[in-house]
Amino acid sequence: MSIHPTAIVAATAVVPESCMVGPYCTVGPDVVLGEACELISHVVLDGHLKAGARNKFYSFACVGVAPQDLKYKGEPTGVAMGDDNVVRECVTISRGTTGGGGTTRVGNGCLIMAYTHIGHDSVVGDSCILANGATLAGHVIVEDFVTVGALNQVHQYCRIGKYAYTGGGTTVTQDVLPYSLTSARRETRAYGLNKVGLERRGFDRTRLRAIQHAYRYLLAGKLNTSQALEKLKSEGIATEDVTYLVEFIEKSERGVLK
Repeated sequence: MSIHPTAIVAATAVVPESCMVGPYCTVGPDVVLGEACELISHVVLDGHLKAGARNKFYSFACVGVAPQDLKYKGEPTGVAMGDDNVVRECVTISRGTTGGGGTTRVGNGCLIMAYTHIGHDSVVGDSCILANGATLAGHVIVEDFVTVGALNQVHQYCRIGKYAYTGGGTTVTQDVLPYSLTSARRETRAYGLNKVGLERRGFDRTRLRAIQHAYRYLLAGKLNTSQALEKLKSEGIATEDVTYLVEFIEKSERGVLK
């Protein structure tokens, strides 16, 4: 068994010899790990946590910690995880509560990215991806093969159906349909030139006027993007900045915000 001398592993914890426990990790007395699990460093495993084989926990992940629920009074609740999960940096997975069945569950083969929070009594299925900063409140159900986008907030008791994909920055307050692409409205747009910032970077009036002229075609006129680019190129007076702007737009694969 590879346990770093700075790690603290409770005498009653079950840690197979095939596991690796890195520096400054803490493994509580009721933790049971499967074969070939890896704790990189500074990992906290606590509560009645039972994890399957080949799970990998990155630095500062906290799994099985007490639920963020004022009704919780220290009852012996836990977390159950399957095999082959990757739990990235600063992930928090709270153990269950007596009011929610007592167990928070994560299936097999999930990628749980940095700063994700899985609240008490939630259930995450198999082969799910929870992107950076995804937040599941208590009692959330995420079915198999779901992708929860970065910085998503999922309200208590909501359910996300199989194979669904929720876009980044989406707040989920009702159940998400299986197979769906569900996302918050995208109303981000360019409002004009970053004039103050460019001045601070040393852009003189001549440079600024040339860029402002290009932006009038792109944002303020009645031309679509392709027409605006043709207009700018046909003038034959493009500065280095305008040439870069035109080339940037032409090379865009996803389109530009405007």
